Amino acid sequence: MIHYFTLLCSVPRSLWLGCSSVAESLCALRCLQSIPSTRAHNQVLFPSCLLLCMIINTCKNFCGFLKCPLWSSLKRPSEGNYEKEKEHCIALFDQWSEADQVEFVERLISRMCHYQHGHINSYLKPMLQRDFITALPAQGLDHIAENILSFLDARSLCAAELVCKEWQRVISEGMLWKKLIERMVRTDPLWKGLEKYLFKNRTAEIPPNSYYHSLYPKIIQDIETIEANWRCGRHNLQRIQCRSENSKGVYCLQYDDEKIISGLRDNSIKIWDKQTLECLKILTGHTGSVLCLQYDERVIVTGSSDSTVRVWEVTTGEVLNTLIHHNEAVLHLRFANGLMVTCSKDRSIAVWDMASPTDISLRRVLVGHRAAVNVVDFDDKYIVSASGDRTIKVWSTSTCEFVRTLNGHKRGIACLQYRDRLVVSGSSDNTIRLWDIECGACLRVLEGHEELVRCIRFDNKRIVSGAYDGQIKVWDLQAALDPRAPASTLCLRTLVEHSGRVFRLQFDEFQIISSSHDDTILIWDFLNVSANGQSEGRSPSRTYTYISR
Repeated sequence: MIHYFTLLCSVPRSLWLGCSSVAESLCALRCLQSIPSTRAHNQVLFPSCLLLCMIINTCKNFCGFLKCPLWSSLKRPSEGNYEKEKEHCIALFDQWSEADQVEFVERLISRMCHYQHGHINSYLKPMLQRDFITALPAQGLDHIAENILSFLDARSLCAAELVCKEWQRVISEGMLWKKLIERMVRTDPLWKGLEKYLFKNRTAEIPPNSYYHSLYPKIIQDIETIEANWRCGRHNLQRIQCRSENSKGVYCLQYDDEKIISGLRDNSIKIWDKQTLECLKILTGHTGSVLCLQYDERVIVTGSSDSTVRVWEVTTGEVLNTLIHHNEAVLHLRFANGLMVTCSKDRSIAVWDMASPTDISLRRVLVGHRAAVNVVDFDDKYIVSASGDRTIKVWSTSTCEFVRTLNGHKRGIACLQYRDRLVVSGSSDNTIRLWDIECGACLRVLEGHEELVRCIRFDNKRIVSGAYDGQIKVWDLQAALDPRAPASTLCLRTLVEHSGRVFRLQFDEFQIISSSHDDTILIWDFLNVSANGQSEGRSPSRTYTYISR
């Protein structure tokens, strides 16, 4: 080390300080080689000098950036004319156009070394930052600041309130917590289901933003409770005794917030008040069991074992139309957007154009199944049918042409639902299968029912199935779509209350409503459940019941 220090002292300062690169260091070494010395001395000296110059060159380029004392001590002192020259340059710079100034600075920066670029970057960073949320209201643009912050989620909105008083003011005056709740109601099905509890008629006094801030975590807690109720099977059970006069059994149903409409084995259609559970109306006209139905705000459409399809006015119960086409029992039907599809025990599928309740015309008959067609579903792209022949067939909705067959069930298929790319089917082989409709692949087989799977529905989270074993099973849909998920984790809960075969069910985020051969309709309520599992009543008194829009 003493040898290297002696060597450094022997090299002129102007030589090694002037080396701005490894290439220049090598030039300096060539000069060193010209220094008279013995050959042995040069053999030791030259490699040592090369290493030394590289170290010095590295220090020169980086130690300044790190504010290293070594580099600070090596900096050349400013010349006496620097201040005058600097002021003269600034005066000239001020006279140039903006474009010329930018071009000059670019050229100036291009001549600097790396550590100088880092220093300039550190200097510019705070200059380029702008608190636009504070700046916009100062320009009379509060609404823009509010609109920007309204896209934040709950966690980000909490953080934004802590930035400064101005940000907190914008969030408070813009009622952004209220807007966040309203956005969740528009975009999330679970929140939308809670809407009737979240928003009531406008009152004279509108709560402040802080009220909605404290409200948000309460809603989240309620949602978590509902999810836990589903997982643990906690529910409030209500029972409708249908009291069929002759043969007993409820084959089909559909519900909304106000009513439940059911089709019975005794040929009647009964409409029930969903709150009081009283029978509001009985529709008669079919001469066979009512096997399937669907309704909207205008009409009820029913299919029967008498081979007919009837259209009823939903408010008066008047028969508007009777369609006679199928030769045997109409087992299932679906309608939407001016199109209706029916299927029958006669192995055919009928596609109908619905211009109005009284103007319904047959478009096409689809033939291909080799046994009774038990269920149909459709959207704008595909019609999907399932049959006792163990197959699911896919047809084009627009052309009614056959597309493909889904094979896999070992016995006849009793039920299915189709949405997006997913088809979920239930069979008399006691299994449930999930299918990709586009490629025809079976994605998963769910096993657990002990008898024929008679009805099935799914949403974004769950599959709910009912079977002839009297059981209703709740399955984790997302886990079922994950091939890595163990089969033992897929069934979340089994619900046993029916004493007969489960014929039909429908569910939403808060409840399941099912019907059975035991002549009952059961309402499984996962929303209005107290901590001990007892009912809270039909109108839960939550802390956020009286929020005004």
